[in-house]
Amino acid sequence: MKKLVPVLVILFFMISCTTKEKVDLVLTNATLYSIDEDFTTAEAMAVNQGKIVAIGTSEEIRSKYEGQATLDLKGKFVYPGFNDAHCHFNGYGSNLTQYADLRGTQSPEEIYERLKTHPEKYGGEWILGRSWDQNDWEGKQFPDKTKLDELFPNTPVYLVRVDGHAGWCNSKALEMAGVTASSKVTGGEVLLKNGEPSGILIDNAMGLVFRLVPEITPEQQEKGLLAAQKNCFEAGLTSVTDCGLGKNTILLMDEMQKAGVLKMRINAMLDPTQENFEYFVKKGAYKTDRLLVNTIKIYADGALGSRGALLLEDYSDDPGNSGLQIEPQEFYDSICRLAYDNNYMVATHAIGDGGNRLVLDTYAKYLKGKNDRRWRIEHSQIVTPDDFEKFGQYSIVPSIQATHCTSDMPWAEDRLGPERIKGAYAYQTLLQQNGWLPNGTDFPVENIEPLFTFYSSVFRTDHEGSPEGGWHIAEGLTREQTLRSMTTWAAKASFEENEKGSLEPGKYADFVVLDTDLMTASPEQVLKAKVESTWIGGEKVF
Repeated sequence: MKKLVPVLVILFFMISCTTKEKVDLVLTNATLYSIDEDFTTAEAMAVNQGKIVAIGTSEEIRSKYEGQATLDLKGKFVYPGFNDAHCHFNGYGSNLTQYADLRGTQSPEEIYERLKTHPEKYGGEWILGRSWDQNDWEGKQFPDKTKLDELFPNTPVYLVRVDGHAGWCNSKALEMAGVTASSKVTGGEVLLKNGEPSGILIDNAMGLVFRLVPEITPEQQEKGLLAAQKNCFEAGLTSVTDCGLGKNTILLMDEMQKAGVLKMRINAMLDPTQENFEYFVKKGAYKTDRLLVNTIKIYADGALGSRGALLLEDYSDDPGNSGLQIEPQEFYDSICRLAYDNNYMVATHAIGDGGNRLVLDTYAKYLKGKNDRRWRIEHSQIVTPDDFEKFGQYSIVPSIQATHCTSDMPWAEDRLGPERIKGAYAYQTLLQQNGWLPNGTDFPVENIEPLFTFYSSVFRTDHEGSPEGGWHIAEGLTREQTLRSMTTWAAKASFEENEKGSLEPGKYADFVVLDTDLMTASPEQVLKAKVESTWIGGEKVF
């Protein structure tokens, strides 16, 4: 019996040395960009119970872990799941169920043709559409109601401009809303033609008509959210920040997530309503593994394309017009005070240099200096040189959307002139203020594709490669900076950098597999890159 003891010890030692840890998924033979602090690359990853256990070489991971499922990627490229740091996820879904898609139309006539099929395709009592842009048309002039009246004399029409800051209506809609030449709205404008409403409503004036549009049903909304999720997964998105929602929409999202049908991780920003303040803000942040509510979203001004962005001096192509301030100063102070007292974030839409100065100076009154509140300015699109340093001085986060730059570049200098344009879409200058910034698309204002965000951030050209060398390319981001802005910095903007945004042990196994190496790909290859699969919490969702 004594002779058996050493043999048993040796056998036990051999068995223990060869026993592998069982995990849900082992992924090997990839080029994996972790996007951690050192921008580490790896070949393999082990995942268990929705989180990353380890990354390393294929040999290391195979020797230590046994996966219930294995995935040999045969050289494909793995990135953290893309995170759109500013979009309108719910609105995009609702559009899919109610609104005609007017994106890319080259003339009003093309829009009229699309609207003729609206009743049959969408039903409802209104003709609704989204994403027209007069800057894509010959003459670049705002349309009017004339032809809409001819086509739809008895049906109200409401068509939202691509930026969401102008509405185009027919006479029926204006009549129902009681809009006349004398209608005045703080933070908005009713455009006139021959002394009568032309059919174009800017910013807050849109609400005169929009309040009459029938509310989406819960069934339509749920259908829209699932349709939006499907399209986002196909694009490689695993997280989104939805900028401005009501209580009922957030509760619906929460319910759908807990039921397991809405898998997207959502940072839900609040509309500034008393209902939201009572239900969410005064109770503190609300958080689950898929939903976060910790931010109030407000607006300082309108958009550059519809000349509603608030400028310090008049528009170069519209003397006498310097844009719109959406709310009085007292409103911004009240929101900032409420958010500060309840440890909430504030995210304020600001496009023009006047809008950005308004927000920077308002935030400064509450933040007082360096801090970790992470209050944001959404877009930070045009900043006067004297104001850039305020972002760093008060730790204010510039939240950018790089595709706005390449969409606006054909006409932005017309609006601003050769001097002000130097402070527009200045992403590299903004990045240097705090050393990080989040990046998104603002979809449905822009296409949902995160690869287009990468393309615009790095190359600053349109998809045909114009202008050669990139538009104000010195303000472009590097490839590494861009990937961080779409992943870990986007997570940091919502205080979630310890849970997601990089492929590191302990974080959610949210990742996307591409057929293309974004760190070396040509511009053409980036645009042709294919999303092979998308994973959330180790579950394949596309």
